[in-house]
Amino acid sequence: MAGEVEFDYVVVGAGTAGSLLANRLSADPRNRVLLLEAGGRDNYHWIHIPVGYLYCIDNPRTDWRYRTEPCAGLNGRQLLYPRGRTLGGCSSINGMIYMRGQARDYDAWARITGESAWSWEASLPDFMAHESHHSLDARGQRQALPAAMPAALPAAIGATAGFVAGEGGAAAPALRESARWHGGGGEWRVERQRLRWDILEAFARAAREAGVPASEDFNRGDNEGVGYFEVNQRRGWRWNASKAFLRPVRQRANLQVWTHAQVQRLRIVRDAAGGLRCEGCTVLRNGERVQLRAARELILSAGSIGSVQLLQLSGIGPGDLLHSHGIEVLRDAPGVGANLQDHLQIRSVYGIDGALTLNTLASSLWGKARIALEYALTRSGPMSMAPSQLGAFTRSDPLRPYPNIQYHVQPLSLPAFGQPLDAFPAFTASVCNLNPTSRGSVRIRSADHREAPAIDPNYLSTEEDRKVAADSLRVTRRIVQQPALAAYHPRELKPGPQYDSDEQLARAAGDIASTIFHPVGTTRMGREDDPQAVVDPHLRVIGVRGLRVVDAGVMPLITSGNTNSPTLMIAEKAARWILEES
Repeated sequence: MAGEVEFDYVVVGAGTAGSLLANRLSADPRNRVLLLEAGGRDNYHWIHIPVGYLYCIDNPRTDWRYRTEPCAGLNGRQLLYPRGRTLGGCSSINGMIYMRGQARDYDAWARITGESAWSWEASLPDFMAHESHHSLDARGQRQALPAAMPAALPAAIGATAGFVAGEGGAAAPALRESARWHGGGGEWRVERQRLRWDILEAFARAAREAGVPASEDFNRGDNEGVGYFEVNQRRGWRWNASKAFLRPVRQRANLQVWTHAQVQRLRIVRDAAGGLRCEGCTVLRNGERVQLRAARELILSAGSIGSVQLLQLSGIGPGDLLHSHGIEVLRDAPGVGANLQDHLQIRSVYGIDGALTLNTLASSLWGKARIALEYALTRSGPMSMAPSQLGAFTRSDPLRPYPNIQYHVQPLSLPAFGQPLDAFPAFTASVCNLNPTSRGSVRIRSADHREAPAIDPNYLSTEEDRKVAADSLRVTRRIVQQPALAAYHPRELKPGPQYDSDEQLARAAGDIASTIFHPVGTTRMGREDDPQAVVDPHLRVIGVRGLRVVDAGVMPLITSGNTNSPTLMIAEKAARWILEES
């Protein structure tokens, strides 16, 4: 065992939040900062090619490869549960969608915690602080595809929606309006997607015919509407948190980044008065055990699964669980690992005629060659695709006061994630409940840090969630039945038109639904007198000095959309608080 090594701040997890924290905390050269990552460097080529997520998920080089417990709401099925295990964390393997959610999400956080700094109005500057939004690029420098596309490429995939080659900057009023909501000088790049599919254009028109308004920007506090997702890419390459926040500052003498360094336990001690303090942690690095001391703070940014596991292994968690595994209970905290929330996508598949889809384009060697050629020449087309391209936010029931379901629409279909594309032309319209009432858990299986915890999302366990699932499938059918899609003769293949009642549709949803990989809430923040709160409103672990959690686990309620960029906002706010307290 190596001797003790001391830093001012030890950040556990070099994912989305941890990368930003390391950047911000080390900006002051007096702060000695160590960032720990259990995985390796982000030098795997498939991390950086957008479609490469297919080769990163369930790959031990980049993913923890978790599995859920069998889920009653999914008719006994278990799901693959990816979590990033490399520099950049989940931002290295996720869908790249830039989505903040709805203003009401953050206003609810402020009410729950009693901290107004979590309100939408107070959180917007923390989103903008690190944002580099394409709409604010210098005039003449906005992203554009080359003026001449290869003649062999189909028109349906040969141009970025909404872009004209050589297009100049936005007009002054539009620029001013964008600047109200977006930042232009930060590290986190946000661009439009570099592709277009006729079938997605038709779905967008059908959604408008069904009463869903068009949206040019999902990120202004009310994301109702249909439009193309904006993505964390730069010129057709994935833009992960490592590129954004670590690479520019790796030469700082006061910042160290250790890869292949897995934390075994936190070192939490009692002082003479009986209070708890986190002094550091024990790390296994390249086969050697190292004792680390955090002179100021240890910050857990290991994610909604990893941070929970480390707290429970270290004696902070449900007392009965810890006792059952022979772990000394330092603080009986029932909220550690409780309150797991996730977005469950119900994947409706429709066979079609007369339109190009990725199924047909990628079915031949010539088609695959065209895809590769387009990406090689223009960094556009299917290889630049995020997993989902077109989005929509609407209501599962007209009486809902706000949009409560989200669509991810794709010009492809496949039997299950990781399997080959179907051989017939089809599109997938995945819909999820943005605000599920089902709550799951994360619980260690043993005192061994090498054993994955038991993850039980408990999907579709409430009547409300089952009703929303049934209603959302009906909304999908209503959109697909609109005139805009009639020319393509859409045929419902999954779940199938034979399912009609609430009970039938909810059960069918359980057969075809899967996670969108948005687990949150397992170390939720709240008021200090809230027995289920794990951290206080400033993300300090309640009852343990020198320990903070900064990742998606602190969300008391899941955001109404994709969760990666809200996690960055949390880290931006937390970094400022940490520095102010020092």
